[in-house]
Amino acid sequence: ALVAAVAAENGLPFVVVSAGTRNHFAMDLGLDRERPDAGLDALRDGVELSLDLGLIGERTFVNNASFGAYAEVVQSPAYRDDKRGTMLRLLPEMLSGQRGPHLVVRIDDEVVIEGPQALLVSNNPYEFGGPTEPGRRARLDTGLLGVIAITVDNAEHAVELLRGSRGRGLRTLVAHEVLVESDAPRIPVGIDGEAVLMPTPVRLSIQPLALRVRVPRERPGVPRPKPPIDLALLRHQALATARLASTRHRHRDRDRK
Repeated sequence: ALVAAVAAENGLPFVVVSAGTRNHFAMDLGLDRERPDAGLDALRDGVELSLDLGLIGERTFVNNASFGAYAEVVQSPAYRDDKRGTMLRLLPEMLSGQRGPHLVVRIDDEVVIEGPQALLVSNNPYEFGGPTEPGRRARLDTGLLGVIAITVDNAEHAVELLRGSRGRGLRTLVAHEVLVESDAPRIPVGIDGEAVLMPTPVRLSIQPLALRVRVPRERPGVPRPKPPIDLALLRHQALATARLASTRHRHRDRDRK
């Protein structure tokens, strides 16, 4: 994210080499995460994309910023080696324990979420796969932040939520700007997986098409587009089906007579 911020500020193209732990940004770009060296093909035979960047305070993020229980999990020493396992182990207790600063989330000055125990704000919305595994982002150029907020009453509800039940304690929204207020002067935030302390209130926004990214022409993780519907063929099949049904109906009437 730090390099992406410099590239965006200077209008320079950015190349991703997916040599990190989970590589969500690389995954959402469709890059081959098993072959980090394949990202270098962008230098030889690449195409350029214009993508959004998230902004939290004065700092850039490419994936997400997390608050509350999410941010506390990020600070665990075990998080880097086993992100999902650490989430499943620690989140129920953190969500139900009501510990940490009280948060108030304001979304585009229209929606207010009072007291969420966990909050994830992402650079473009995730296709939701669950609280511990948000999934992937189909696009990185919508000009919108994704918001996942969790508010639960007890450990039982937290466990149900983590097992995949959306329930009333989960809200997913999109926004242009998110303001996170707190009764604490500074709160822990996980920015692209890095634990930091930030002064409150914390403002997050989106920078549409701020980053030029060069990617290889061939990217195995890009979903193949569905073929367009052949309307002429569809009409032909519908008429043929209707004619066949009509013929069968006439034969049944004749047999009855």
